[in-house]
Amino acid sequence: MEYPSRKWLSLTILALCQVSAMGLWFSASAVIPSLIQEYGLSSFQQALFTSTVQIGFVVGSLSSALLGLADRLPPKKLFLGSALIAACANAILLLVEPTDLMVPVLRFITGVCMAGIYPIGMRMAATWAKGDMGLLVGLLVGALTLGSASPHLFNAIGGIDWRFTIAMASAFAALSGFAILLFQMGPAYVKSPRFHPKQILYAWKIKSVRLANFGYLGHMWELYAMWAWIGIFLTASFSESMGVSEANETAKIATFTTMAVGAIGCLGAGYMADRMGRTTLTIASMLISGTCALTVGFLFGGSPLLLTVLCLIWGLTIVSDSAQFSASVAELAKPEIVGTMLTLQTSIGFTLTLITIHLMPYGVDLLGWDYAFAPLAIGPFLGVWAMVRLRQHPDAVKLAGGNK
Repeated sequence: MEYPSRKWLSLTILALCQVSAMGLWFSASAVIPSLIQEYGLSSFQQALFTSTVQIGFVVGSLSSALLGLADRLPPKKLFLGSALIAACANAILLLVEPTDLMVPVLRFITGVCMAGIYPIGMRMAATWAKGDMGLLVGLLVGALTLGSASPHLFNAIGGIDWRFTIAMASAFAALSGFAILLFQMGPAYVKSPRFHPKQILYAWKIKSVRLANFGYLGHMWELYAMWAWIGIFLTASFSESMGVSEANETAKIATFTTMAVGAIGCLGAGYMADRMGRTTLTIASMLISGTCALTVGFLFGGSPLLLTVLCLIWGLTIVSDSAQFSASVAELAKPEIVGTMLTLQTSIGFTLTLITIHLMPYGVDLLGWDYAFAPLAIGPFLGVWAMVRLRQHPDAVKLAGGNK
């Protein structure tokens, strides 16, 4: 098989496996509206369904780097093992009560395993990169986005039975683990250097890398809080103008499309960023998504159609820039520490998401849904400042072949 055919066949397999596996991330969060009705979960318990996965991912990614697992273990086997363990942990949720203390433990295990899927997938995709880093990383983040949205689709298909969503997410994740064995590593596959604690300082010392990381942190401040709570927001809003049952079903579809459309944004943004420039793309995306965060609450309880349209715009732009921060760090950092810099970037970014995910319920109680999402705009607007500064930095010529 010719090189281009082998490349895109392998990347298609990888993307499909990522979509299938990443559904575990939000499988439990997607059924929160049903669990609230059935079990009366508190705001803190609701937040734990997502935040414990984030904590697990941070612990897993840092542990993987410190132990050199990504270097010592074949990537495909690491992906396989992680997917199977995560699928089992998620499936066990069907055997315990949603209010049981085992639930956050199982969600934590799922998050740890995600560190053997998402970053490993990015590394596998990069082995095929040749002047199209932004597009390839965008492909993987798009797959993550679609996979994160998929539980909401399962939830809609399964009706009111939340167990269907959990079961389907687990089954697809297990299938992805075996399917990844069909992936072929690209010609650029080499072992990455082992993580050294002293290299953490480079993320701060190299100004251009520091600015790219600040942009990423601004992006992450907004992203996962929106993903975790948009379904509950839409359910509450639609309930103002239609029956409870109809509102629940409509909100499930609207939530899925709001998150899933981000996959299109990632692919399109990856293609454009390689040509227009990384800072240009990220600045535009964060300006739009930040504006959506500020304004979405004003449509609460109003026209479901108008609210859904705004959420689609928000979903498209809130994640479209995500891959470009990783691509920027890969281009700006020294080759021998790229793996470390990417690990640190994702770990710190996902740590930050814990704050906004847990603050959202209190924001709803204090401000109401009209203004609860508005504080999320702080992140992307600060991110715009960071990327404007990066655009002015001499190292910006390293981005996207000179396209700032």
